[in-house]
Amino acid sequence: MNYQKLDAALATALNDVPNLEEPSLAVFIHTEPILDSAATAVLESFGVSGVSSGKDIFTATLSPNAISQLSEEPWVKYLKRSQQLRLVNKRINIGKLGV
Repeated sequence: MNYQKLDAALATALNDVPNLEEPSLAVFIHTEPILDSAATAVLESFGVSGVSSGKDIFTATLSPNAISQLSEEPWVKYLKRSQQLRLVNKRINIGKLGV
């Protein structure tokens, strides 16, 4: 595995996954902008949808083994963990803050 292509959140999450074969991590795959047919086939074999030439960012839910294999591909720039976002501007009940 090429850890230089993984962001810190993804590298950390890989340590917590019990099954290395089960697709359980949502990731962004950043690639070179022009993919050849072999690269397209590799992405599609991992279940990445919407693979087409000219695109350079893809999303997928991958297993740790798939992430390891993709990190070794020369046309993959880096892999970043996708995390569910939460609202930042939620209303806070100021009366409970003791202000």
